[in-house]
Formats: sequence, structure tokens, C-alpha cells
Amino acid sequence: MLLATSCVALPAMANAAAGMQSCAEIRDDQRRLACYDQISGRTPELAPLATAKPVESDTAARKPMQVNAADAKQADFSEAALTASEPSASMFDRAWSFEPDSDRYLIKLYRPNYLNPMRYQSRTNDQPFESLFNSVESTDGDLDKVEAAFQISFKTRVWATNDRRLGFWFAYTQQSFWQVYNGDISSPFRDTNYMPELKVAWQPQWSFGGFDWRLLSLGYTHESNGRSDPISRSWDRLVAEIGLEKDNFALLIRPWIRIDDSSSDKDNPDITDYYGYGDITAIYKWRGHSFTLMARGNPAEAKGAVRASWMTPKLIGPLRGYLVGFSGYGDTLIDYNFKQNTISIGIALNDVLDR
Repeated sequence: MLLATSCVALPAMANAAAGMQSCAEIRDDQRRLACYDQISGRTPELAPLATAKPVESDTAARKPMQVNAADAKQADFSEAALTASEPSASMFDRAWSFEPDSDRYLIKLYRPNYLNPMRYQSRTNDQPFESLFNSVESTDGDLDKVEAAFQISFKTRVWATNDRRLGFWFAYTQQSFWQVYNGDISSPFRDTNYMPELKVAWQPQWSFGGFDWRLLSLGYTHESNGRSDPISRSWDRLVAEIGLEKDNFALLIRPWIRIDDSSSDKDNPDITDYYGYGDITAIYKWRGHSFTLMARGNPAEAKGAVRASWMTPKLIGPLRGYLVGFSGYGDTLIDYNFKQNTISIGIALNDVLDR
């Protein structure tokens, strides 16, 4: 019986071995697995279908990836555009560092910093300097109409809110007029004006009449020439600033109130008759050029002044050409009640609204 069973099984085993060998030669994975299942007598499961689903899923996943890539490209473009627009386009925002990512404490250029080696004045105010002329042995003891002028000016923020829209500032400006070509009286500094300021500056972010209101400040300003009598000049003011802008055009409106005692002031008690109670400056920027026009005065006294300037694009490094014209009273404190026309040419580092 055992021998008969063995005789029957041996051919079957031989056939199975041959089948196994033929299955092993099949390269396709699924067909080879089906071949083994057929030899072993197992019923094929739906595993291939299960494996097919991830393949379809992967394919389906790859198709949206192509769409998402386009979306991502648009997203990248939008992000780049947003990044490019992050630096504020506002002239006042840049000048006063209202940008939220600006440093809380910083030092910046303020009023124009310039050196004008040639400043021509139509008339010279010799009267305040008669004592100087008398002390110099010269038959030609008077001021030259041509002199040099320069100004240094900076401001520093000493505190600001987290969003940088409100800050406290200290500023300092020094302006000098130098008779550098006047060897007859030893080339003196004709006048130097010192102007420290303390102010609080705020960014309103309001719009009206097509203009954006970007600056409101209030501060204390002291201005003097540091001289003793009879050529001492000084006054103290509370000064407000209102900054409006539209595209490349800006208006800076500055009303002020004199707060020192003009009744006891022997230096310049009538200075507001000539300087008035405020000034207004128009600023226009075009292709790197800066144009300004300032006007101030006291209409009741029919006295005042205008100043126009042109600053070129950068010529060498940060240096720019600078041309200034002035007509009226008070181009400098010593001349507050003296009328003249002047024109100056030189170089500058910054205009009134530069970063």
C-alpha cells in the first residue's frame, strides 16, 4: 500500500518541481506569484487590487502635484511681491523710521548735511561786526560777498513703541558761514547757528484729499549763535510738524510758538516779525533728483523769505550736487532782520526726507 502510494506521489512531485522551475523563470512579479499559487493550489487573493490602489493613488497624487506646482509658483510670486513691497514707499516713513522692523534706537541724518564752498550774497550785513573791523588794522575792513557755508545735522531715536509708530527723538543741527576767502580780517566764521531739538514723532496713517498724512510731531527747539552781546542771537520755540505726501510729492507744514520772553530779550525781540509763526516746505523727488521750496513770513509785517533747492542724484558714492537760492530775511540768525539774496553751490549727503 505504502509502495503504491509512493509510486503515485513521485510523478506528482516531479511535475511540481518542474512547475516550480518554470515559475522561477517568470520575470513579472505578479505572474510569477500567480504561477506559484496555481502549483500550490491556493486561491489567488485580491492583493494585486490592493496594491493597484496605491499605484492609482500615487498617480492621482502626482497629478494634483502638477497643479499645486503652478499654485506654488503663483504663491512664490505673491510672496516675492509682498517681500518687495515690505520696504515702505512713504518718504516720511523712511525718514522717521516708522517701519516696524526698524531699530528701536538709531542715529540718522536729519536736515541736509552739506558743504557749499561758494555762497554769494547780494548784500553783506556789516553793522553787527563793526567792533571786529575796528580791531583789525585794515583799510578794507568789511565782509566779502563770497563765503563758504556748511551744515551738519543728525537725529537719534531714544525710545519707540513696538510698532515704531511713536518715538522720542533728539536732534542737533549746526550751520556755519565762513569768510574763508577774506584774508583782510583773518578769514573768520561770520556766524554759526546751533539748534538742539527734543521732539515726539507719530505716524497717523490717515488719508484725505488724495494725500496721505504720515507725520505728526511736536517738540522744543532752541536756536542760538553762541555769541555774546552785541551780536548774540537766540530764541526758543514749540514746533509742530505735519507731513503730507502723495506719490513723489510731499508737504511739510511747521507752525510754531515762541516760548522765551521776548519782552526781556535784548538780542532779537522782534524776530517773529521777520520769521513769522511757521513755514511750509514742498518736496518733490524725480529720478534721483530732489527739489524743495520753502516759504515763511509774517504777512502782517509784509516780511518773510523763500528758499529753493535742487539736489542731484548721487555723483560719487553718497555725494550729490547741491544748489540753493534764498531771498528775504533771516538766512542766518545774525541776519534775521536783514534782507538779501543768496545763491550757494556745493555737495550734500542727504535731503530733508532721505533715509
